[in-house]
Amino acid sequence: MKLKVKIKNKECGIDILEKDGKLLIKVGDKEFVFSLGEEKKEEDAICVDSNGECFLKEIKSFLSGSISEVFLKEGDAVEKGQKVLTLSAMKMENEIVAESKGKIKKIMVEVGDKVKEEDILIILE
Repeated sequence: MKLKVKIKNKECGIDILEKDGKLLIKVGDKEFVFSLGEEKKEEDAICVDSNGECFLKEIKSFLSGSISEVFLKEGDAVEKGQKVLTLSAMKMENEIVAESKGKIKKIMVEVGDKVKEEDILIILE
C-alpha cells in the first residue's frame, strides 16, 4: 500500500508492505520492520512533528566502533545534518550526523562505549 500524507502542505510518502510475516514500512529511503502483532512502543522509529514534517526518532550507528566524542546533551535541539557524535573505527574518526531535526530525548551512549552497527545512539522527540 502506498500512502501520501499531506500535513500543513508538507507531503510525506509512506509505503507499507507485508513481507515474510512482518510489516515493512518505507519512508523515503529508510525501511523499518515490525513483527505483526507487536505492540507499538513510545520509541517507535517514525514521528510527525507539529509542522507536519516526518522525521526519524532514532540515530543509529552505521558501523561498529567506540564513541570518542558526544557534542550535545539531552534536551538540546538538533538540526538535520548536524554532527552529534564521533565514532572511532578502524583507526578513523567517523562523524555521526542527525538525519532529521528534533530534540534529544535520550543519549544512549557515553564516550568510550563500544557500539555495533545499527545500535541506537540517540532517541529524538
